[in-house]
Amino acid sequence: MSKYSALSLIRHAFSNNKNWQLAIKDAEPKKSYDAIIVGGGGHGLASAYYLAKNHNLKNIAVVEKGWIGGGNTARNTTIVRSNYLWTEASLLYEKSLKLWEGLSQDLNFNVMFSQRGVYNLGHTLQDMRDIERRVSANKLNGIDAEVVDAKQIKKNIPSINTSTSARYPILGASLQRRAGVARHDAVAWGYARAAAQLGVDIIQQCEVTGILKSNNQVYGLETSKGRIETNKIGLVVAGHASVLADKADLRLPLESHPLQAYVSEPLKPVLDTVVMSNAVHGYISQSDKGELVIGAGIDPYIGYGQKGSFCTIEHCMQAIMELFPCFSRVRMLRQWGGIVDVSPDACPIISKTPIEGLYINCGWGTGGFKATPGSGWVFAHTLANNEAHHLNAPFSLDRFSSGALIDEHGAAAVAH
Repeated sequence: MSKYSALSLIRHAFSNNKNWQLAIKDAEPKKSYDAIIVGGGGHGLASAYYLAKNHNLKNIAVVEKGWIGGGNTARNTTIVRSNYLWTEASLLYEKSLKLWEGLSQDLNFNVMFSQRGVYNLGHTLQDMRDIERRVSANKLNGIDAEVVDAKQIKKNIPSINTSTSARYPILGASLQRRAGVARHDAVAWGYARAAAQLGVDIIQQCEVTGILKSNNQVYGLETSKGRIETNKIGLVVAGHASVLADKADLRLPLESHPLQAYVSEPLKPVLDTVVMSNAVHGYISQSDKGELVIGAGIDPYIGYGQKGSFCTIEHCMQAIMELFPCFSRVRMLRQWGGIVDVSPDACPIISKTPIEGLYINCGWGTGGFKATPGSGWVFAHTLANNEAHHLNAPFSLDRFSSGALIDEHGAAAVAH
């Protein structure tokens, strides 16, 4: 497969761009594989890529029931940051952020990672105490973080409402300058293309209907394209992990909720950073196409529908109007929902299971996209070596029985 470069653009221009090679070939399943990743989203494709690149496993397949990147990867608000409070979470997300910083070069594919900074706003004295605590914890873990006041916020973001008479006046914020956004589709395409170059089979339109096991050891999958044999299976199916695990008689401590995102009509450049607020509960950035990308939290009910409830839309729009009254006449173009699985402590499960050869990567809730490279890196290590990487060891399945919970959601105020 040809390497993308400025020279290749010029060369293909002379042939009217008619001779580009297919970036990702649709593979048909072989009879058996050394390892199979179930789920062709960002995390699954990243896991397959790092299995092939870092651990030299070549006979690998990614099985996807729809199209690659067509699930949660295509349905999120693309925020990337690592300023979490607890050491376990912050180190994993920081590993991911460092991988993000060189990802386009590594994959030879532009994932449009833009380090435009992320502001987490504080609206009360307690918010500001929490922000100062989190910034101090970040610095102790070697993560860039700083506290900014309302004047600095207004200087950097002229369109934001910092009036003291606002219902939730802005007192300050934490700022991580290395954080930013990336293009979600490009992340899936880039990982899929790079994995395919290393010999990974990308099998689309192939739904898993059963997990085969004998004497507590997996030995294959039943799929809509027939039986595929393997002794290592990685489940990376955000929102549906409990459904697939149930096929192996494994119950997971997860709830599945819709998580909505909203996109406005295109505007001229008006917001060159990411703004998040937990008290008002909304977050917003502007895409490369000029659209405002908006989100909040999960819908309160449990379900698998990819359209959320109207009350959540209204709640989120109210929050954005509080922060940016100047956007009140902007038209919303579309909204959608991804299905996220949420664990009891709102932190992921990246772990072996009691069933030999079955591994899970799930429970990311609202914070999965930003962790895509790091999640794939540590999950690939876990599959290849049958033991956890030191970064994902705290995120084991047995923490819910041992009591060694992480609880990042409750600690850092916002888990997006």
